[in-house]
Amino acid sequence: MKKIVCENYDEICRVAADIYVKQLSDKPDTVLGLATGSTPIGLYSELVRRYQAGEIDFSRAVSFNLDEYYPIKKSHPQSYDYFMRDNLFDKVNFAKTMLPNGEADDPGVECARYDAELEAAGGIDLMLLGIGLNGHIGFNEPAVSYPLGTYLVDLTQSSLEANSRFFGPDETQPNRALTLGIGGILASKKIILIISGAVKAEIASKLFDGKIHTDVPACLLLLHPDVTLIIDRAANGE
Repeated sequence: MKKIVCENYDEICRVAADIYVKQLSDKPDTVLGLATGSTPIGLYSELVRRYQAGEIDFSRAVSFNLDEYYPIKKSHPQSYDYFMRDNLFDKVNFAKTMLPNGEADDPGVECARYDAELEAAGGIDLMLLGIGLNGHIGFNEPAVSYPLGTYLVDLTQSSLEANSRFFGPDETQPNRALTLGIGGILASKKIILIISGAVKAEIASKLFDGKIHTDVPACLLLLHPDVTLIIDRAANGE
């Protein structure tokens, strides 16, 4: 795991954006794996800025998102479909964008469809990840075993509490999600892991102590041959 320590979140976003500019310059038809939540918002803003400046082009690129709440309508302001359109997809020129369908009647069928679409696309060239306070990546929550393919997961109380701030008092927060499995993540050719803020320092330290903690899903990234960790000084425990 290559580690880049940045002064702050803004620098994280600039460093990560540089990687995307190079990736799409080298391989315009790149398949990108994308994440949601608060962590990548600044990166997406920086990518939009660079697109508008003519520094990056997504016209041949395809994206697959990590996860989506289930069940949830695409039009719901807290759906990840809505999030991606609002923060990135409606502002740049992707050839095609894919997310798990939170409106699917049968989640098992939807998961199989998503895996088949990803396989047909040739797999993910560059995966973007954040890390949850409990160490989850995507919505792969701490467990004793992890499905390889996309699956329906029951969210832990920790994840529900972390995301509850995004839902209003009159909104029902889904307690399940469709998520790309550990197998799909580790099959990515390259991975960027972004960690920011002192609140993430404790869980981030699990990546640096020379052990693979099986109850911390992000630790499985230590087994991947090409992971770039971009972390600010606060999350790095400084």
